[in-house]
Amino acid sequence: MTRATAPISPLGPRREVPGRWHDVVRATGLLAADGSTRPTIFAEMSALAARTGAINLGQGFPDVDGPESVKRAAIEAIEAGHNQYPPGAGILALRQAVAAHQHRRYGLEVDPETEVLITTGATEALAAAVLALAGPGDEVLTLEPYYDSYAAVIALAGARHTTAPLVAGPGGFRLDVAALRAAFTDATRIVLLNTPHNPTGAVLTRAELDLVASLAVKHDAIVLTDEVYEHLVYDDAVHIPFATLPGMAGRTLTVSSSGKTFSFTGWKIGWVSGPAPLVEAVRTVKQFLTYVSGAPFQPAIATALTDDGATAWVHDLAISLGRRRDLLCAGLEQAGFAVVRPQGTYFVVADGAGLGFDDGAELCRRLPELAGVVAVPVSAFTRAGSAADDALASSVRFTFVKQESVLREAVERLAALKGH
Repeated sequence: MTRATAPISPLGPRREVPGRWHDVVRATGLLAADGSTRPTIFAEMSALAARTGAINLGQGFPDVDGPESVKRAAIEAIEAGHNQYPPGAGILALRQAVAAHQHRRYGLEVDPETEVLITTGATEALAAAVLALAGPGDEVLTLEPYYDSYAAVIALAGARHTTAPLVAGPGGFRLDVAALRAAFTDATRIVLLNTPHNPTGAVLTRAELDLVASLAVKHDAIVLTDEVYEHLVYDDAVHIPFATLPGMAGRTLTVSSSGKTFSFTGWKIGWVSGPAPLVEAVRTVKQFLTYVSGAPFQPAIATALTDDGATAWVHDLAISLGRRRDLLCAGLEQAGFAVVRPQGTYFVVADGAGLGFDDGAELCRRLPELAGVVAVPVSAFTRAGSAADDALASSVRFTFVKQESVLREAVERLAALKGH
């Protein structure tokens, strides 16, 4: 038989199943020593929480739904018959709502007809953009640590993943300026910029964004921004959309999502906006991924983006999350962690070295027995052997997007670490 027609044993070794998925396994660190494929650390830790009864502060999803008015809008959409394929670009009402949001909040002029695309969450928007705009011979530059799906889709595109580290300091995590300059090359096709940043909670400053902008222009790179936590910033931090920088709107694709803003993560309604030629490229790829999704949820999110009550709910959510952040950070410090206070998102990075753990993954696997709490190691967001991986080897990520009563219980349990 030829290779093309030879049968593939579903139980055979990995090498018998050809394809680019091998690149994804390697890029995301899911290749076990025996050659098998490991589950993601998020799946492992969530399963560990379920098995042990530990409080799951690892996976970042809310334990309370978003606005009741938005839920009612989804129910009404289902009852009104919005249950078949929506338009490929998303329903016009939602594209108009996204465009209106960008103008109202940031002064950006976006044409809902040609410059907005509705996607199956932000993850698909980012994946379709990378697949559309980068390929073999190109480099895609991200900050490090980075959300794990970035490495996966860059590998699927056949591009090279390059990184510039964020470094912890007294004011939180900040860009390593020298490393960023060195990471840019003329092969840098896309800069995938995440701010507010997961997992560190950093909100990039205007000076940091200006530096990225100047380097993107110098090397003629497209800037793809993951801004899903745009409304979840605290204290005096201010989220500055990259597309608002002088001259950047023409080379920037902006991605956001209803999941983080409105606490409907399971609805998977995201969007990308930017120059029509770039959006067209993303749409061309996206239509062969999910094609469309979330028919009754799209009008509900259109309502959320334009409803004053939902806007007030998001404002109150950010205030509440700020209090919950403070509660968790104080508890972690009392337990013996060194905490880097986040400016945004709903995650906090804590260093367990002071507790005697040099390996954050080992600490996370021990936490359920030691304190009845689950977190995820920051090494899940870094590449083995990188500067960021070495610097953050003993760090773990906790989420505070849980009810205050849950966090108080977690803090009480974490206090047991001091005597371990």
